[in-house]
Amino acid sequence: MRRTRKAAALVAVALTLVTSPLGYAQPSGSPAPTRPNSEPPPVNPALRPAPATPKPDVPYKPKKGCITSNTGNRTIAERPWGQMQLRLEEAHRFATGKGIRLAIIDTGVNANHPRLKGRVKPGGDYVEDGKGGVVDCDGHGTEVAGVAAASRDEATGFVGAAPDAEILAFRQTSDHFEFKDPTGRDNRATAGKVGTLAQAIVMAVEGGAKVINISLTACEPPKPPSDQERALQAAIHWAVNERNVVVVTAAGNLGTPESGCATQNDNQNPENVNVVASPPWYADDVLSVASMNRVGAVSSFSVWGPWVSVAAPGEDIVTLDPAGTGLTNANADERGALTLIQGTSFASPYVAGVVALVRERFPDLTARQVMERIKATAQHPGNPEGRDHKVGAGMINPVAALTAELPSEQPGAKPVEPEQLMTDLDPINPPDNTPLIVALSGTGVGIGLLLLTLFVVRTVNRNREKRGTPVRRPAM
Repeated sequence: MRRTRKAAALVAVALTLVTSPLGYAQPSGSPAPTRPNSEPPPVNPALRPAPATPKPDVPYKPKKGCITSNTGNRTIAERPWGQMQLRLEEAHRFATGKGIRLAIIDTGVNANHPRLKGRVKPGGDYVEDGKGGVVDCDGHGTEVAGVAAASRDEATGFVGAAPDAEILAFRQTSDHFEFKDPTGRDNRATAGKVGTLAQAIVMAVEGGAKVINISLTACEPPKPPSDQERALQAAIHWAVNERNVVVVTAAGNLGTPESGCATQNDNQNPENVNVVASPPWYADDVLSVASMNRVGAVSSFSVWGPWVSVAAPGEDIVTLDPAGTGLTNANADERGALTLIQGTSFASPYVAGVVALVRERFPDLTARQVMERIKATAQHPGNPEGRDHKVGAGMINPVAALTAELPSEQPGAKPVEPEQLMTDLDPINPPDNTPLIVALSGTGVGIGLLLLTLFVVRTVNRNREKRGTPVRRPAM
């Protein structure tokens, strides 16, 4: 399956905000920080952007054409392993996301795809005027939306996590646009900056979103953040704590300095990290999502950190063909080379979709209660704390999230961290034990007949002895 695009922007890494969203700048002569570098500074609510009509902050210009589709709508026979692992079809017995507005802040969402058509609402566009976020030149945002909320494809069984959710689309970044500053001071190779991400969050909340997915991640060495980064922190904090909205974000992917996070947090001290990923850094107010593979291990590209909340499938992704009408499981670069779709970018919308399910089934839960329910019902790692810095509380468990009774949600419960529940996800393809059962059944019947025969023979012999009849015994 082929379509023209830049693989580095869409495949193995989550999109990175090209203007260095963390915007770190160490003031000269400033004292050394006193808090762990894995923790962000306190929130400054005054830095939250005011609501404003979405528009580009600079006049971006196209640098290449939008993607095209050459898939021919070829059928993908197998249902995605992630869909099966999460038992989404069973989860949809309890909720489908109906009535829940899910904001996708990304490269836009193709509103004309048949699996999304009629459910995509224009949220805003920070790349081009007048587009409303429902145009996707890159394809990334539509692929993310497909994982989160595509309707069921009857031919293949493919379905998104929340197939009845309404999508509020924002185009906040794009690899197909650039800005050349006449002064040379603010040239941008691609569209998007952290200031417009903060604005998009505010406008998603104002637009009625109950869940926000951000599959955009940037990494920098741990340094004091810029005012734009502080504005992002304030926008997220306001969304969760004042407007009751759940914010879900990708944990970030290892890659080149231009496309992702160059360094892994593989040191043993969680308070002294090698690299900070944003927005996941704001762990108190976001669900940060790592990627796991088919065998239940953390993906090799998934960035670790004490801020990681949970994990979801992020490899061998099947999703919507963003420029066609069918499905796709691979992306093609400008030379036609194919790569499988993977990244924490695609683990995040699985979680955002499940959050939409929970918000439908439990409409009275606060955003924080929903976040804690997702973490408490995850299939957590087998260690004393029930979590680690690679996958957080572990692989999400949608069915448990929709059915578990949590003591922390009962009337009069004290506001304490809920205990992790012991949940389990059945294997994707459970082994067929029928031959073994048949064999054991046959063995059991044989043993039973043998014991019955011995009992009858022994009884007959005993009766003969009582009557004085000689008993024939085997020769020695």
